[in-house]
Amino acid sequence: MSHQPVIDGFEFATAGATQEGTLPLSSFPRLQDLLVSDAGDVRYAVHGVRDERGRSSLELRVRATLQLRCQRCLAPLPYEVSEQALLVLAGSQAEIDAEPLDVESPDRVVAAKDMDLRALVEDELILALPYAPRHDGCEARPEGSDRGASSPFAGLRGMMQRKH
Repeated sequence: MSHQPVIDGFEFATAGATQEGTLPLSSFPRLQDLLVSDAGDVRYAVHGVRDERGRSSLELRVRATLQLRCQRCLAPLPYEVSEQALLVLAGSQAEIDAEPLDVESPDRVVAAKDMDLRALVEDELILALPYAPRHDGCEARPEGSDRGASSPFAGLRGMMQRKH
């Protein structure tokens, strides 16, 4: 049976509770299309804390090795994720919307009696992904290709010159 980590957001944060665990990568449906393989696990830890303004918050840490696809050569690319985020809890979306946006302020989430930690972990994994993952020094040529090979359009150029 699958482990469904669920917490009561405000109660968890107020109590200063801690929960740690491991979830299989295959259990993150929104992440699947971005991965070459869903083999492996994600380690997570969530701690109930107060932010600098005294608001109930969750400190979330995630660690995983994701198998992405290099956008140059299309080969698998192992990508290490080790992220930490502070999520300030709000009672409603209206409360979040009423606060002015600031790039430097921590992220806000609506707290609930049954907050799905799996969704919060998945959000952090998706946010940690690079826009266009690629290997360092990737040249996007298949192995064994020759730098001096002629252009596939060289024959077309010759045909066009003969017509005129």
